[in-house]
Amino acid sequence: MTAQTDEWTAEERAAMKDRAAEVKKSAKRSSKSAPLDAEAEVLAKIAEFNDADRALAELVHTTVRANAPHLTSRLWYGQPAYAKDGKVLCFFQPAAKFKTRYATLGFSDVASLDDGTMWPASFALTTIDAATKERIAELVKQAAG
Repeated sequence: MTAQTDEWTAEERAAMKDRAAEVKKSAKRSSKSAPLDAEAEVLAKIAEFNDADRALAELVHTTVRANAPHLTSRLWYGQPAYAKDGKVLCFFQPAAKFKTRYATLGFSDVASLDDGTMWPASFALTTIDAATKERIAELVKQAAG
């Protein structure tokens, strides 16, 4: 919801519609094809992003798959996400989705990132260099347990 009103933005409504469609599609999917179909859907979604978001999402995707291969790829609110035991652990949100100046790599409460009484649960991404890719790999490994 926007800060000035109690109304959902067009982007928020679209994300909710995406999520409803994901739940409906998931219920119809056979358990055998689910992981392959979900992976293909994530890759197709990434391919739809603008150049800057696509480059970031592809690097996040390959980094997650390489460092936590036991996580399953899936769409979550229309965006690439990675789940552990059926629950979303981390996700990528492109900058264009909500017209922000940076993409976001976020982690849910399922992620094992606990560090005292307060720790970051999302990270802004503008570019990914070698150090950033290594940091993402470390976070994903820690989060996935």
